[in-house]
Amino acid sequence: MSTPPSRGYEGFGGTARELASQSTPWWPRPRRARPGAPNVVVVLVDDLGFSDLSPFGSEIDTPHVQALAESGYRFTNYHSTPLCSPSRAALMTGLNPHRAGFAMVAHVDPGYPGYRMEIPREVPTLAESFRAGGYATFMVGKWHLTIESKLHDGADKSSWPLQRGFDRYYGSMDGFTSLFHPHRLISDNGPIPDEGFPDDFYLTDALTDRAIGMINGLRANDADKPFFLYFAHQAVHGPVQAKPADVAKYRGRYDAGWARIREERFARQLRDGLFPEGTRPSDPDLAPWEERTELYARHMEVYAAAVDAVDQSLGRLVEHLKRIGEYDNTVIVVTSDNGATGRAGTARSTSRAAGSAATSRTTTSSSPRTCPARRSPTTAGSCTTSPATRPRPPTWPPSSRNGWPTWPRSGGRRPGSTRSSRWPTRRTCSTPGRRPSWRCRSRSRSTRGPRCWSGSGRAGSPPCGRSRSRRGWSGSRVTRA
Repeated sequence: MSTPPSRGYEGFGGTARELASQSTPWWPRPRRARPGAPNVVVVLVDDLGFSDLSPFGSEIDTPHVQALAESGYRFTNYHSTPLCSPSRAALMTGLNPHRAGFAMVAHVDPGYPGYRMEIPREVPTLAESFRAGGYATFMVGKWHLTIESKLHDGADKSSWPLQRGFDRYYGSMDGFTSLFHPHRLISDNGPIPDEGFPDDFYLTDALTDRAIGMINGLRANDADKPFFLYFAHQAVHGPVQAKPADVAKYRGRYDAGWARIREERFARQLRDGLFPEGTRPSDPDLAPWEERTELYARHMEVYAAAVDAVDQSLGRLVEHLKRIGEYDNTVIVVTSDNGATGRAGTARSTSRAAGSAATSRTTTSSSPRTCPARRSPTTAGSCTTSPATRPRPPTWPPSSRNGWPTWPRSGGRRPGSTRSSRWPTRRTCSTPGRRPSWRCRSRSRSTRGPRCWSGSGRAGSPPCGRSRSRRGWSGSRVTRA
């Protein structure tokens, strides 16, 4: 009958006796990747449209992404969710977003497992799996996988990047920030002191500097250990911002209008074989360009410049890998989280200006392509965009009761709002026997009647007697993270 190990010696592979001469030391085997294991770099661009990169038909200059596509692969049947946090949770875990705890954007926890807004502890992340395989793990950029109530300095950090498998982290954990003056940057597990930013600061460039610095720091101490780099850009999420020199490069490029850009992009997609011959683009019901020429041409010039800056960032990273002799042993994936957003577009357009004016809503390059869940029955083998016709839940619920947002009883302006509306006592607009998924707020004092939004984002008949309009439900405040 064997003697059980002494407390604290469970799993010890040596022997421990009274005398050192009778004992045998033992050390656990270190975790090491197999010899020659490749580095892995995942570049995730935020809110990038399918046709916004040159390998997928764009007129925007993205030569470094183009080079990857020409020497690698372009995937054309890759699917993702239409929202930010769920896509990132799926990417980090390989699971359905609901199983990963992110059925919605990481704002509040309404009290259901699929909406916890935290990746379950028993679910390993991509970083944790790479680390277990002997990799160094780095991340720069947008995290957006931590519930808002746990983003402050005194919060439980169990869902922060370093606690979910990354050795180093630099970036913004929120859904969006300014590229010129980020409101809160995190380095590893704490905020960077706000000492101002130089006049030439641009977050896309700063993330690239940090990523290269992390690689250099590893190589200064370990010449052979492979690394996993998760480069999650803040661009091109709103606010869409670009450097003046990059914007000047695209001045006048979009004066012809979104219909012309759409036709040209689709023609290049057919030429490159991205869609079968005979594929026809859906009718997006675009608004007349002449009514919006100056404003939306300017929007698209800035957007194109921001995409250009992302490509420049990739070029710097690739050049550095070539300089240190590791490019040929590195797998690089470039993709988008959920595709182009209609936040800055018109009511009838599917994107900001020409941002996603071709046949699909999301993008990848030299990696899987992201497609929306809905497919047009009139389109053969392609994904089509459609205007956002359903309102989304509010992005600022300060508290929650029974799983649904509640609002303060006292008056007060909604953060970031320029309107004079006040938040009244919580009221329910649902009909008897129906789940209370609709909430109302009163109009400003000069108008009458409630305004409504869907608490679940489902389509259906508008409650509260409101009529449906082409912007969604009449009077609704539609927001998207």
